[in-house]
Amino acid sequence: MEFLIKTDYFNPKLTLTGGQAFRWRQIENNRYLGIANNHVIEIQVNADSIKLFTKDKNKTFWLEYFGTNIDYKQVIQDFSADKTLREACLYAHGLRLLKQEPFETLISFIISQNNNIKRITGIIDRLCCNFGKKIYGEYYGFPSAEVLASLDETDLAPLRAGFRAKYILDAARKVYDGNVHLNSLYEMNADNARKELMKIKGVGEKVADCVLLFAYGKGDVFPKDVHIKRVLSEFYPDGLPDCIKGNEGLAQQYLFEYIRNRKQEEKNICSVQNAGAD
Repeated sequence: MEFLIKTDYFNPKLTLTGGQAFRWRQIENNRYLGIANNHVIEIQVNADSIKLFTKDKNKTFWLEYFGTNIDYKQVIQDFSADKTLREACLYAHGLRLLKQEPFETLISFIISQNNNIKRITGIIDRLCCNFGKKIYGEYYGFPSAEVLASLDETDLAPLRAGFRAKYILDAARKVYDGNVHLNSLYEMNADNARKELMKIKGVGEKVADCVLLFAYGKGDVFPKDVHIKRVLSEFYPDGLPDCIKGNEGLAQQYLFEYIRNRKQEEKNICSVQNAGAD
């Protein structure tokens, strides 16, 4: 099955490889392959559209996954009332929020703690290959809570997940046993949903907020890591601007991408200048 999405407000590279989801690969210059909730898709980025190729014929799933129901044009207009956000939106134009499956998102962000994207991706790949079911012949789905709950830390040793292994198991067992009700979080407000997720060992506010944003679409959460705390201290010491009300999570993504990469670019410029001085 093939279908198109316009590229006006969709930059696949920023969206798919920036740390929201970890099962996407750039297979050619303008082609990506992704696996989500036991669905497999390839996308090809063209000048004015993105062509999607999927074997499962579930167009509705992917339209929701890529957030095609969100009016990004209006949101960015609202954000542009703030100078820093206006610059961030220009820098990260086309960045979208993905709508992901809750259990996979929960485990992925438990794995993400004190980790980088390359290592996170490797651990998740090994998790799926070892414990997930084969889908479409050569690909593996994400393992269920039931499967992971039956394991112990020795079983997870091939993942090389370190201290995160015990958190993965605790999450799987609490979800499978019903001590944490993932489906009920859709109807909860962000505060109550966060408390529910934080029943799991190793899940603090930041991990919980990432799950609420990327799996449940709770746009009013604002995950804070070291980069975002720096943004708040430098640009918003008196609090976040009113123009992001209800879309705090998307604003966080633009600010995160902008500040993180701006700092890296500044470091690269300094390195070049220092090298020239020698």
